[in-house]
Amino acid sequence: MSITLQTSRLQLKTVDRGRAADVLDFIVRNDEFWKVWEPAREAEFYTLEKQAEILAAESRSIADGSLFKVWLHADDEMIGSIAISNIVRGVFQSAHVGYKLAQSHTGKGYMTEALSAVVGYCFDTLELHRLEANIMPRNKASMNVVKRLGFYEEGLAIKYLKINGVWEDHLHMVLRNERME
Repeated sequence: MSITLQTSRLQLKTVDRGRAADVLDFIVRNDEFWKVWEPAREAEFYTLEKQAEILAAESRSIADGSLFKVWLHADDEMIGSIAISNIVRGVFQSAHVGYKLAQSHTGKGYMTEALSAVVGYCFDTLELHRLEANIMPRNKASMNVVKRLGFYEEGLAIKYLKINGVWEDHLHMVLRNERME
């Protein structure tokens, strides 16, 4: 199932294992920039085979409704991704938000633009009630993105995720679909 969302400057597209080389190139080009914000990775992660495997698993998760993930493209260049993961239905109707942007495209408002479109899709099409982003307090750029979109702080999770080998605190940021209330 292929989905494309369009913003004024970006195309947000689901991709399959056929784009593994593009995803691997994107990861390798930005790995050093992201290291302080991401889990430590094994060498296998940086292989074409592993990225194809990950994309195939993501496609299955998109098909079963537990994930929605798009890759940001500006002028046909892959510049970022947004994942809506751990989608839980029933009485919860909630999911986690994660995103990353190429270092060369930071500070241009791309992530705010893209995430705004994804939030709209999640609330209007997927009919989710809550989106939750967990962000390290020192990640000011990421905090600015969610605050611009109306996410509010629900609290601090102490030593919440192991990032680059260290258990890090995260601020729990939430956006509710008030049309569903």
